[in-house]
Amino acid sequence: MKLVFMGTPETAVPSLRRCVEDGHEVVAVWTQPDRPAGRGGRLKAPPVKEFALAHGLQVEQPQKIKVEQARELFASYDADVAVVVAYGRILPPAFLRAPRIGCVNVHFSLLPKYRGAAPVNWAVVRGEHETGVTTMLMDEGLDTGPTLLQRATPIAGRETAPELLARLSHSGAELLGETLARLEEIEPRAQPEEEATQAPILRREDGLIDWTRDASEVERRVRGFQPWPNAYTSRGGQRLILWRAEPLGTDGHPGHTLGGPIAGIIIEARGDDLVVACGGVTGLRIFELQPEGKQRMKARDFINGMRVRAGERLGE
Repeated sequence: MKLVFMGTPETAVPSLRRCVEDGHEVVAVWTQPDRPAGRGGRLKAPPVKEFALAHGLQVEQPQKIKVEQARELFASYDADVAVVVAYGRILPPAFLRAPRIGCVNVHFSLLPKYRGAAPVNWAVVRGEHETGVTTMLMDEGLDTGPTLLQRATPIAGRETAPELLARLSHSGAELLGETLARLEEIEPRAQPEEEATQAPILRREDGLIDWTRDASEVERRVRGFQPWPNAYTSRGGQRLILWRAEPLGTDGHPGHTLGGPIAGIIIEARGDDLVVACGGVTGLRIFELQPEGKQRMKARDFINGMRVRAGERLGE
């Protein structure tokens, strides 16, 4: 099948690889422009570009796509289909109409649940036990087009958003391969609007920990808001990122009794144990965290190196 591939981050690479391995004619790869990265600010190519160049594929990185020059170039491919995986831009209507069959998107949720820019993050944060991938024909709405195929997968109990996304990127590539092989025989299905939920773009303030939440909610945010904006609080006016934790119920754990102290208070800071009081008479045991300007560290190193004491309050 003659196709244009549109994608940018590492999570899109498995899908492009699948298109190449399945023998499709990839006439062009569209990806975001190179961006400054690292302390030196040197331009870094998107992972999709690196893969495409390594496989001799034509790469286009337009600064703008809502211009006539971009539209004409896209239409000139006379492609059967465009495959879109985390491209990072909303396609104008002219792009959607250009390929013979249309534009196929790989979305990392079971649509119509979690439409939007951050479906994996919000699925973890909201405590879903299952998610998956969907292939769909794109329309002018935001993830509202008719679905083609879906594949579900459970979310592991302590799985982080990056870990889940890595799994879904490979599952999505497999589903894309099956979708393209059967594209002209699959009957597209309209999404039931009454079942739709949203997964809005993440904001920095989403990661700010509210210690009055139940510890289970806080812990899901620790896993779900990685790698950005992260779940963070403050200590002594400095930002403190939490990387790994577990919730404790009202019974605490051996040696701990949670009797309803003020949310945000450190109720244990000894040895490997760093426990913070949360809402609902629960506590959060922190295993790994990162003080501002420092590397990630274990709770023991944080307690000893930063002279942490029980009774301190985080988030003030």
